[in-house]
Amino acid sequence: MSLTLGEKLQQAREARGLTIRDVAEQTRISPLYIESIEKDDYQPLPGGIFNKGFVKSFARSVGVDEQEALQDYAKLVADESNKINDDPKTYRPEVLTNDRSSSSNIPTIIFAVVILGLMTWGVLALVNYVQNTSPEPTANTASNSAANADTLGNAALPNTNTVTASSAPSLDNLKIDFNAVGGDIYVSSVNDGKPSNTLLKKGNSVSFETKEKLQLTFARERVQFAQMQLNDKQITLPSSPAKGKIVIEIDKNNVREIWESGQISLAGTTVPR
Repeated sequence: MSLTLGEKLQQAREARGLTIRDVAEQTRISPLYIESIEKDDYQPLPGGIFNKGFVKSFARSVGVDEQEALQDYAKLVADESNKINDDPKTYRPEVLTNDRSSSSNIPTIIFAVVILGLMTWGVLALVNYVQNTSPEPTANTASNSAANADTLGNAALPNTNTVTASSAPSLDNLKIDFNAVGGDIYVSSVNDGKPSNTLLKKGNSVSFETKEKLQLTFARERVQFAQMQLNDKQITLPSSPAKGKIVIEIDKNNVREIWESGQISLAGTTVPR
C-alpha cells in the first residue's frame, strides 16, 4: 500500500531526526500546520496557494522531492472534491398547510391591529399631555446665580467634574481591529500564546481581544494597505523597515502609551531564511 503525502513527510522528518518544532523553525510554518499536514488534515490551514507553499517548504526541509509532494497534494485535493460531490443530497420535506386555518386567522389579525393602534394613540396622547403640562425652565436662573456670586465677592469656578479626554482603556475592555484597505494582507497572530494565520482580502478586517499579549506579523511591503484601530480609535502603524517582516505587539505595559500617542512602534522584524 502506497504512503500518503503526510506519511511520506513524517517518515522523512523522523529519518533525519527532526522534531515538528525543528521543521517549524526552519520553514517558519506553525507547528500546528506541520502536524496537520502529516495527518493529511488540511482543514486548519488557510487553503489555496498557501497550502501549496507550506507543503513545498515542508518537503524541501526534510529532503522530499518538492514536485512529487505537490503532485501528491493535488491528488489528495482532487480525491477530497470527489468525495464531497459523491455525498448523497439531502432534501427538506415539504410542509403542507391548511388554507382554511389561514383564512380563519384573518379576524384575529384585524382585531390585534386595531388594539395595537389604540394603544399607540394612547401612548402618544399621554406623552403630549406630559410635555404640555411640564413647567418651563427659568431662563434667568444662570444669570441670577452669577449676579449673586458677584454680590458676595466670589469668582465663578469652572466645573471640575468635566471630562476633557477619554482615559486609556485596559486590556480587559480593549477591542483591536486590523484592516486591509488597499490590498490583500497575510497576517500571522499570536494571541495569548495561541498562533493563527489569516489572509485578509481587500476591504476585510479581523478583530482581537487579548488578556495578556497580542503579536501581529505581516510583510513590510503590505504596510501601506494596513490600518489598525483600538476601540475605534485610529492608530498609526510603524513605517516599513529595510528588510524582514513587520512585528508589532500590544500588552498591558504599552497599551496606555499607544492609546495616548496614537501610534505603535515596531516590536521587531523577522528575516525569512
